Amino acid sequence: MTTALFRPARLATLGVFALAGLIFWVSFNTAQGTNIRSDDSMLRLSDLIQERSRANAELDSSAAEIREDVDALAQRDGGRSTQEKKRLERLEKAAGTQKVTGSGLTVSLDDAPTDATAEVPGVPEPQPNDLVIHQQDLQAVVNALWEGGAKGIKVMDQRLISTSAVRCVGNTLILQGRVYSPPYTISAVGDQEKLREAIDASPAIRNYLQYVEAYGLGWKVDKKDELSLPGYSGTVDLRYAEPKD
Repeated sequence: MTTALFRPARLATLGVFALAGLIFWVSFNTAQGTNIRSDDSMLRLSDLIQERSRANAELDSSAAEIREDVDALAQRDGGRSTQEKKRLERLEKAAGTQKVTGSGLTVSLDDAPTDATAEVPGVPEPQPNDLVIHQQDLQAVVNALWEGGAKGIKVMDQRLISTSAVRCVGNTLILQGRVYSPPYTISAVGDQEKLREAIDASPAIRNYLQYVEAYGLGWKVDKKDELSLPGYSGTVDLRYAEPKD
């Protein structure tokens, strides 16, 4: 009776050891006998990300050139009426595929120094996350500029459209397949006063400015008499959207 009771337990123990051996073998095979946490591995991953970002930038540039050629051919051979051409121009402008110029604002954000300390009495000493720009900070500026009536917005060197997503991993910005490090620059064409009023009225930006004052994060707003935002050159297809009834 005692033997029968312990037999399943022994079998379970053997199964656990067999599974553990399989995991160790898979781990070894994946690492190929190398330290998978080594600095070299991290450097190779960083290099791969940067190389892919450069490749995406080159593809964006090539796509923009092809789009210009296609647009030129369409204008020459399309046979559109004046009304159709004006409607197409309005749609392209709304979609963000046309270049936009005019006066506006440029907002710059940057990480605080890594050795920053609290600069305001009574404020606790900063944690690492307190010293870097986060996705919510960039998104707050973009949202405020749209709220202020921006005719177009550019983050770093890329034009934003309705499907653009501002995402951060750590303190690295990933935008439309390309990777950026701080400082970050956001430019908007529009009425300077209205844009500035929208920035000042944003609760999320006011919260960020508290960290600017306390820990020395970067923040600068400049008026620009002449800004030029490139037209968006990537794909504008909506893969999962459906028309609203």
